Amino acid sequence: MPASAATDPGEVSDIDLVKRSQAGDTRAFDTLVTKYRGRIYAMTYHLIQNETEAWDLAQEAFIKAWRALPNFKLDAAFYTWLYRIAHNVTYDWLRKKKIQGDGEFDDERTEHRAAVGAETAPRGDAAPDTALRNAEVGQRIQAAIARLSPEHRQVIVLREVEGLAYEEIAAMVPCSLGTVMSRLFYARKKLQELLKDVYETTL
Repeated sequence: MPASAATDPGEVSDIDLVKRSQAGDTRAFDTLVTKYRGRIYAMTYHLIQNETEAWDLAQEAFIKAWRALPNFKLDAAFYTWLYRIAHNVTYDWLRKKKIQGDGEFDDERTEHRAAVGAETAPRGDAAPDTALRNAEVGQRIQAAIARLSPEHRQVIVLREVEGLAYEEIAAMVPCSLGTVMSRLFYARKKLQELLKDVYETTL
């Protein structure tokens, strides 16, 4: 289901909210912010690995979206349009900080990431040793993702975390479908190299 589709019959659609926002209804835009702020923050955080900066960038993206809303022609899903704005804001920040990777490891920004893996800890009644191991594996995976270049990290998150189709990723980045597939290939290859021992012990 597209990100902009209503999930409840009583839920106001993104199109209606956008039209109301374009007419000056700030409450309608607040609804859109509430609906998508978590996903936009997750995207900025996965790219820069800094909580405070990620929230600031997400907020900046919504401010830019509000200002650009009168020019939004509804020729794409609202979330796709919003994601592109957030993507541009984040990459502008990365360029200014001169920390954008080139497809290789970005070691200087991977030193303080272990806590991120906490969200991947299993839920349920797993044995203590199994739960501990799974939490450790989750931390390793998150740390490995943080070592990818922003471009590779982005497509991995969109595909493996958000579960988007290749076509949706291509529209959001934006780039060609071939570029998406290529970036995913190299990102997965790099993750396998970084997590070789994890793969071996879980087979």
